[in-house]
Amino acid sequence: MRERNYMFLVGIIFLTLIAGWIAMPDNPGLRLGSLTKEIKVHEGLDLQGGLQVLLQADVADCNSVSNEAMEAARAIVENRINALGVAEPLIQRSGNCRLVVQLPGISNPDEAIRTFGGTGLLEFIDAGDTPLSEGQVVQTTGIGTVVLPGQPAPTVTPVPTVTTTAGVTVTAPITPTYRTVMTGKELRSASVAFQQTTNQPYIAFNLSDDGGKIFGDYTTKNVNKYLAITIDKMVISSPIIKSPITGGSGIIEGRFTLDEANRLVLQLKYGALPVPLKVVQSSAVGPTLGRDSVNRSVTAGAIGLLIVVLFMLLYYRLPGLLADLALTVYALVVFAIYKFGIPGLFPYVTLTLPGIAGFILSVGMAVDANILIFERMKEELRAGHALQHAIEAGFQRAWTSIRDSNFSTLITCAILLWFGASFGASIVAGFALTLAIGVLISMFTAIFVTRTFLRLTMDMNVTENLWWFGVSK
Repeated sequence: MRERNYMFLVGIIFLTLIAGWIAMPDNPGLRLGSLTKEIKVHEGLDLQGGLQVLLQADVADCNSVSNEAMEAARAIVENRINALGVAEPLIQRSGNCRLVVQLPGISNPDEAIRTFGGTGLLEFIDAGDTPLSEGQVVQTTGIGTVVLPGQPAPTVTPVPTVTTTAGVTVTAPITPTYRTVMTGKELRSASVAFQQTTNQPYIAFNLSDDGGKIFGDYTTKNVNKYLAITIDKMVISSPIIKSPITGGSGIIEGRFTLDEANRLVLQLKYGALPVPLKVVQSSAVGPTLGRDSVNRSVTAGAIGLLIVVLFMLLYYRLPGLLADLALTVYALVVFAIYKFGIPGLFPYVTLTLPGIAGFILSVGMAVDANILIFERMKEELRAGHALQHAIEAGFQRAWTSIRDSNFSTLITCAILLWFGASFGASIVAGFALTLAIGVLISMFTAIFVTRTFLRLTMDMNVTENLWWFGVSK
């Protein structure tokens, strides 16, 4: 029994050292061969500032946008933002045709907006015998339209005429509408590559089987014609078809920088938005208010923790001291999980003000479990039982109360997590996650760590005086 307690103590010390290293303010990160992991505190928008953008469907009537289309748009925007590497973005619906996007710690807001705000509609259009200019905005036959090989080249819309009140007839400018050969729907993959001679970036793409057949048939029958490539109706390249392209792959060249090429790849990889979106409002959120709130929260938490530590020490004496040590282990382990995450579940926890509140609340619950145990111990000691028996009986009798109360809290956390994930309320989800982690770790420290410390004091015969266990003679 004694050997097992010492083994448990070694394990607790080892766990505490690892957690303390992860919790270091200036942790250098993990570097083990090819495995690298950055270890730092990830702060939410309310703590570190960032960008908040309001997107709206660019249509005449918001009521015409279906719920399915807006959900698909939200998912695509979220995928694009995640590919940017933004920590804990918030993308949620607002009304029938709006999306609220919050990006903590974003460094280039204009580039981010262009990446997730653009429709990302890739079209290969039949330009006929005349090349189109890069940057030119054109009209096409529409999303999802596929023009079979051999069909007529670009058509033009009818020329409208307008008769003025003076009787003069004015002819409106001709607006050509180019037929879509193929859209990005047939795209299988896209990546950035570089020209060997000029090091100019370009986009290499692969098509699906159907797309490869359409592309191959069209280029075979239209050699020496121009095939323009557009993104969101803007021409980015207008090459001439010099020979049939039948391999199901190709390249998109243009006068774009590496950042522009990466942005286009992200838009192409995650598909076109089902509805066009426009930026209605964009504002930078400063961290001043959040930082002030964090400082106040840390101060309040430190004062509360100090009061709890003193109460446990003065009222429960030796068990209270051991509980304070277990509480230190608890705080280090929880903060280490926030920074390092749990492999396979989540990479880290993004701290927001509600998340900090969840952590402070869980500290109180960690102490509450120890209080239940110690009160049961005191009941056993007052009944005349031996100290060794009182310690074991205290843990056994308190376990059912600790289990039921903590499981009830975990059920509530699960409901809040579901609510936050379903309705885009990441603040609620963050509070539930930090509280759930705290509850689970508090059960571990109260039942395992504190018990190990108490058993070791009995093995070392530190004292048999019941006063040290909060019981007066």
